[in-house]
Amino acid sequence: MIVYNKLIRDKIPQIMKEKGKEFTVHKLSNEQFETELKNKLSEELQEFNQATPQEEIEELADMVEVIYAYLKYKGVSINEFEKIRLNKQEKRGGFEEKLFLVDVKE
Repeated sequence: MIVYNKLIRDKIPQIMKEKGKEFTVHKLSNEQFETELKNKLSEELQEFNQATPQEEIEELADMVEVIYAYLKYKGVSINEFEKIRLNKQEKRGGFEEKLFLVDVKE
């Protein structure tokens, strides 16, 4: 038996059942769900950092899926999130220039 103790996508139980696997799944409370979404985002970031160049985009897609789930949980639409992102980009810029801050003298 392998113990995972992690948030999974909605169709994973169906997929495991079709493969004849025995498993235990339970529904999380709202507080647990928020915590596990944060844990899942950290997990996906780690997987992205360890991915091969061919796997990177898939891992980014997984991260975005978790981010969208978190936004929905918080009651923030993707459109509203995009407005926030664009507003921040307008005020502080994006990453087009590939700038790397070395130090600041006070």
